[in-house]
Amino acid sequence: MTEPTGDLDAAAGATGATALSAVPAGLEAVVEAGGERVHLTDTGRPDGPTLLITNGLGGAGFDWRAVVERLSGAYRIVLLDRPGLGLSPAAQAPPSLRRDVAVLADVAAWTGGPVTVLAHSMGGFHAEALARQWPALVSALVLVDPSYEADARPPAVRFATLAAPVAQAAGSALGATGLLRLAGPAGRRFAMRFTSSVPDATPDAEVRAVYGRGTVLGTMLTENIAYREMAADLAGLRERLPFPPVPLVVLTALGDVDGDKARREWASGHARLAAMTPLGRQVELTDSLHMVQIDRPDAVADAVAAVHEGRA
Repeated sequence: MTEPTGDLDAAAGATGATALSAVPAGLEAVVEAGGERVHLTDTGRPDGPTLLITNGLGGAGFDWRAVVERLSGAYRIVLLDRPGLGLSPAAQAPPSLRRDVAVLADVAAWTGGPVTVLAHSMGGFHAEALARQWPALVSALVLVDPSYEADARPPAVRFATLAAPVAQAAGSALGATGLLRLAGPAGRRFAMRFTSSVPDATPDAEVRAVYGRGTVLGTMLTENIAYREMAADLAGLRERLPFPPVPLVVLTALGDVDGDKARREWASGHARLAAMTPLGRQVELTDSLHMVQIDRPDAVADAVAAVHEGRA
């Protein structure tokens, strides 16, 4: 990974953010960032504080619709699809902490930074790594039921690199049959039964535009393989680089965690994340499943307000 810097202009230059320099604010486009081509939307109040949103594994921008509706009047909101996910083209490199932090850093620097990062699930790995590696780009974080691994060890073999071409080929082959476009809405509704308590109201056409793509399926498979690798890389980064003293709220969903022991362990892991900074705070949501941005968009909006008002 690139070495951290305390200077915002140096960060922008080092990350290659000039690739985005000609892109106007207030857009929806595919742009170059971190050596990849990614889809992003830039909406909300142009002169407001900037929020940079990144998804969990297999997530899509429309998952944040209720959050965006609550915050767009006061904040500029930049919503990013990781390479190969959402509406982003197929990735050039396999998923890795290095790659995804580079993408986030380029986009954050392009906005003029620093930004408040909202990250869901596995996206929390990337957001934390960004804060440690590029503290000048991050003013605050809201981690939405983030992934947490207490004992992540570096793998002997990087299987994601080996699996990426196979997974992408399989996804493309299945996508070419048209089956994904047919099954996409039903598949999403089935998955959401286990991750959200709110009936999915996303129009079928929007779901097909994302989950009807073989690229997305292949990327989801590869990210799942890369998950442990990213967790181990983040553990190594924690040993080398401090977490900056910025406001942080960790939202912990407990509604889909079975058993008292499992709930205590999940909450305890998130408490450790909140303790990374003296300005950190954890909020437990007993009524929310994993897709907090859908189940409790009010809690996400409150967390954003808290980190901006110094209440974290």
